Amino acid sequence: MQSMEMKKPICLIANTVDNILQCNPEALEILRSISQPVVVVAVVGRYRTGKSFLMNQLAGHKSGFSLGSTIQSETKGIWMWCVPHPIKPNETLVLLDTEGLGDVEKGDQTNDNWIFALSVLLASTLVYNSMSTISNDAVEQLQYVTELTKYIKVNAEGDQTEEAALYAGLFPFFVWTVRDFSLQLVLDGKPITADEYLENSLKLKYGDTERIKRFNLPRECIRKFFPGRKCFVFDQPTSPRNMSKMEQLSDSDLSADFLQQAKEFCNYIYNEGKIKTIKEGITATGKFLGSLAVLYVDAINSGTVPCLENAVSALAQIENSAAVKDSLSYYKEKMSQDVSFPTDTTEELSDLHGNYEKEALELFMKQSFKDSDHQYQEELKRSVKAEYESIFLKNEEESTKRCLSLLQQLYTQLEKKVNEGIFMRQGGYQQYKGDLEGIVNQYKSQPRKGIKADAILLNFLGEKENVGTSILNAEKVIAERERQLAVQRIRQETMERERRAAEEEQRELQQRLAQQEKANREMMERCRQQAEVERQKCIAAQNAVLEAKLKEQQASITAVFQNETKCMETQIQDLRHQVSYSGSGSDCVIL
Repeated sequence: MQSMEMKKPICLIANTVDNILQCNPEALEILRSISQPVVVVAVVGRYRTGKSFLMNQLAGHKSGFSLGSTIQSETKGIWMWCVPHPIKPNETLVLLDTEGLGDVEKGDQTNDNWIFALSVLLASTLVYNSMSTISNDAVEQLQYVTELTKYIKVNAEGDQTEEAALYAGLFPFFVWTVRDFSLQLVLDGKPITADEYLENSLKLKYGDTERIKRFNLPRECIRKFFPGRKCFVFDQPTSPRNMSKMEQLSDSDLSADFLQQAKEFCNYIYNEGKIKTIKEGITATGKFLGSLAVLYVDAINSGTVPCLENAVSALAQIENSAAVKDSLSYYKEKMSQDVSFPTDTTEELSDLHGNYEKEALELFMKQSFKDSDHQYQEELKRSVKAEYESIFLKNEEESTKRCLSLLQQLYTQLEKKVNEGIFMRQGGYQQYKGDLEGIVNQYKSQPRKGIKADAILLNFLGEKENVGTSILNAEKVIAERERQLAVQRIRQETMERERRAAEEEQRELQQRLAQQEKANREMMERCRQQAEVERQKCIAAQNAVLEAKLKEQQASITAVFQNETKCMETQIQDLRHQVSYSGSGSDCVIL
């Protein structure tokens, strides 16, 4: 954001009930959004002196900063109102209204000193507001100036005397506004300006008495610390009875002289108010101002004295670290937007890297702050290099993934054929080579493969070389096996022919044997038959002889048998006679 206009003020640095200072994150965020140089006008002074009214006038509003209408202090801590600069469009006007000094309710001089010191540290124009006149009492009331060297250091090392000479170049322009001024600007009977009135009030007295030293001390401090000075005097704006309702009054209710004086004051601030600078003349933006507020408050809360040199170093670290972060984020965002993974060539990615690295460095140079030794610039270069290496690796990874996926997709069908053993035959290797070459051609024709396309293809072909070798070897084995099978087949055919010849010979032999056997059987049968005939003849002859002998024997036997039969019958008759005789004497009968 270049500039902004807040609708109302916001607390920048809160002052708690324990008088602990705290930066408001919301206000810091507003400041960080302002990249324009800032003109910072801070108003300090006793409470109930009309400081807030002047800030509202500078903001171009009747209300905003609380004016208050009682004896109690309204503003606590430091409040901020950022508005577009009325006449300088390239600058932002930052108005700081501070807690009233010398609040009897607070009763803490140290806290007042810190509020005053912070106003001096943050402002480019410091408005000190007092009432009635620039009297000795009014000058002495500006006692906080005499304590500045205790609450602000210029250098981290060195004595206060050496530092005192440096304050003038670093402190804000000093404007003293005198409210309800009722005197005549006349000195020694001659009219004088408000500036002359201020300078006359700051004149030193000669002498070295304690009283004169006390008189000169605040004047010396103001003259030493604030060489650039301006004074405005204001008439009473309205009647005392209307002072409690200033926010409700229109311009017609206010004194014409007061309105003119307020206008002159505002015009002076608008035209002459300088941009806030820090040590070595470095211009402060809203972001710088917010960082300074944090650094100073942290230093105060830690019990140390805010040091301008340390603040610059710390601010340089904060801003340069932020510049490195922003520039690196810019590089990452641009590369993320324009790099389409995977790139076709390394040069495509390298060219984008070179362009956005240059732009990131240019952005860093605009945002960097006191990077005199180029420490943060080198850090940015290293970070960009590391990011580029990461992007380069991702580009390779994306290319690798895409190429592998494509090759796997194209190789699926061929792999299926390999697994099914289609190429395990004569001529299979040439067919495999042809199919693989077709895959390579399809692969090469696909766009957006990235920088690893050739390497992945070579690696892929190297991996598949084993498959081709296996197919070739298998083909050789198959050829050798077929040769061996052919030889074996020839041998088997020869052996088969020999076997068939042997079988034929065996059959012929068997046939001859069978014929011989048949002839033998027939011969034997004829011999048998002849023998049988001869045997039958012999048997018949023998039978005839036998029969004759039998007949002769039968006749002989018959004769013998007849003789014997007769003998036996005779014997039987004899026996019967004996039995019959014997039985009659013994009462036994044998039949």
